[in-house]
Amino acid sequence: MGTSIVEEQKVAFLRTLRQTSGNDWKVLVLDEDSSKLLYNVVKEDDILNCNIINVERLEERRPEQPETDAIYLLSPLPHIVEALKADLSRRRYRRAFLIWTSTLPRSLGADLFSSESRRQIIANTKDLNIDFYPRESHVVTFRADWSFHILYNPQCDQLIKSHLDSLTQKIISVCVSLGEYPVIRYYRPRVSGYSASVLCSHLASFVQSALDDYARDQRNNFPPESNRPRAVLVITDRTMDLMAPLVHELTYQAMAMDLLPMGDDGDKITYRNTIRRGQPDQEEKDVVINEDDKLWVSNRHKQMKDLLVELSNDFKAFQAKNSQFADNEGQPVSVSTIKDMMAGLPEFQEGKEAFSLHIDMAEKCAKLFQERKLLDITSTEQCLATGIDEDGKKPKNLAEQIVRLLDDDSVVHDDRVRLLAMYIMYKYGILRGDIEKLRCHGELSPTDGEMIYNLDILGARAERQLKDNTPAPAPLFPARIPQDAPGDEISLSRFEPAVRYVLEGLCNNTLDSNIFPPVKPQLDHTMSTQSQTSLRKAGQPTWAAQRTQSNKPRQRLIVCMAGGATYSEARACYEVSREFGREVYLATTHMTTPRFFTRQVSLLSRTRRELGLPMDRAPPKLPAWMSEPPPQALQSKQEPQKLSNGRPPDQSKAPVAAMQKLNLSNPSPPPTSKPEKADKHSKPDPPKSTFKSPQELAKEKEKKEKKHHLNIFKKH
Repeated sequence: MGTSIVEEQKVAFLRTLRQTSGNDWKVLVLDEDSSKLLYNVVKEDDILNCNIINVERLEERRPEQPETDAIYLLSPLPHIVEALKADLSRRRYRRAFLIWTSTLPRSLGADLFSSESRRQIIANTKDLNIDFYPRESHVVTFRADWSFHILYNPQCDQLIKSHLDSLTQKIISVCVSLGEYPVIRYYRPRVSGYSASVLCSHLASFVQSALDDYARDQRNNFPPESNRPRAVLVITDRTMDLMAPLVHELTYQAMAMDLLPMGDDGDKITYRNTIRRGQPDQEEKDVVINEDDKLWVSNRHKQMKDLLVELSNDFKAFQAKNSQFADNEGQPVSVSTIKDMMAGLPEFQEGKEAFSLHIDMAEKCAKLFQERKLLDITSTEQCLATGIDEDGKKPKNLAEQIVRLLDDDSVVHDDRVRLLAMYIMYKYGILRGDIEKLRCHGELSPTDGEMIYNLDILGARAERQLKDNTPAPAPLFPARIPQDAPGDEISLSRFEPAVRYVLEGLCNNTLDSNIFPPVKPQLDHTMSTQSQTSLRKAGQPTWAAQRTQSNKPRQRLIVCMAGGATYSEARACYEVSREFGREVYLATTHMTTPRFFTRQVSLLSRTRRELGLPMDRAPPKLPAWMSEPPPQALQSKQEPQKLSNGRPPDQSKAPVAAMQKLNLSNPSPPPTSKPEKADKHSKPDPPKSTFKSPQELAKEKEKKEKKHHLNIFKKH
């Protein structure tokens, strides 16, 4: 399948940490967002092996380590830069090595380096360009499900420019991580009567400009030299295919995410499974499903009708491979067998739990398929989504089938909403009265009605006027029926998302350039098959290539889907990659499911305040402790200033005044001005010393006797 984007990001993280830490032990400081990015692909043991003595959070209190250097892996956000400035002012670490998950804006960089004291602490700074979340080996998300409202809700028009700038940086990160400087093409819809019709054009223009600027900077040395044919980046959005999020997909991953109570908090996908079923210590546990689950990876795109049989056969092979754990019916077990059992026990237990998990999930999907009458629903959906029946002809009696399914109590509420939305898009709008009648048949709420009418915002037409006979536009890609497919697949799985046809068109050089034009029309279409080199070598002849054509790396195709992508579209990317010998990557704002998509569409008519967008919440603030003065500032404020001799300055009165208050043997008093009257509120002077030398006592006695003889008395 080619290069895993998960491994690419993991290698980028660890390589940068090793190069920065060098031979010295350092502390790694993360913020909330960079922590999620790092731990999404890297385990803590791998981090500590990069000469990292501890991993700390920027927002939390930490001990002072003035003798240790720190690596700051941070997100280039205003409140993070403020927190970093506060951290550097405290001189918590000896030196700071700054690594940003994407390009640091110039304004924030200028603010950060405006202080001389901070510049002295900062040893190095670099941009890593890894601001995205690999979800699978060839699927990337930005974890921004709220992006759907900004892109399509009319109340959020003023947020679109800044959001497109943010998406641009994330797309640049994907391209830089893959080492690709791609030719960019974008989706330009035939019908341009809705505001989002220019969305892809603007985003593609922003990405092209940012990529050109990045490649023009010689310090980036981008793109790296490679014999790989130049990649193609296709920028599209959710409005290109509104059927894909509504159709019931019958492959394992898409069906499980649609029907089962899967947990998806953005960080991980979980499923509550019963561990050690049938044993006294059985318990329920939330099991994480990711790329480490090999059974999941190898089976997620298989048809459900084949999955249970293959899982059963694989489990039998697993038991045969671990025969030492089989029941020996009370026969004695040899010591060597016990040793083999102990050595293979962890692997056996892990494999056993994996089979238990996926067999349980597959059985529940099959059970729900029967209970919810998905056989009838899926057959009708295929006609609505493709516009043809099993024989390749225009379907008949669809209105009667829709009414019958809407009236059926076995059809759950979510499926009725999906059926009605698909029928209205298939008909290119129906009368409002007919919409309300069908809504009553399905017992759908006014909120469900909002979802139907909001399809207009996405470029579909929900309501048609009485005398409006405007024909429906031609489908973006005519539906095809595979000739070698089994009959049940033609009946239930002939629909393919538009992404598949886009990728096949790129591989066959048949993609319509009017609907998917390049950003730079002057580039010849053969550029996509040429090897990419650095800009300094661009235009040089390629006849001197050393490798043969068969040994050259495969071309990469990157699909960027703004507004959310479906699991059927992810499956199509993997299949095209395998069938056409390309490396296909899907990048999207978020992965969506039918239930989540219908809910988001129903909210398109809500006010911005009701949406609760992240940018409308109170901006993050510095923790209170970060606003406190650094310890060294408090210390310098409390300690008295010392002179050059190390002694504190004398806080007493002037030496002359002090001499006057002491009864010393100095016979000549210091010259003073005329004494002032004492203030009655002033404090009394300290008592004079009563110590007198013998000579002084003798003189005083002689003076007293003389005064007595002269009869001189002191008047009181």
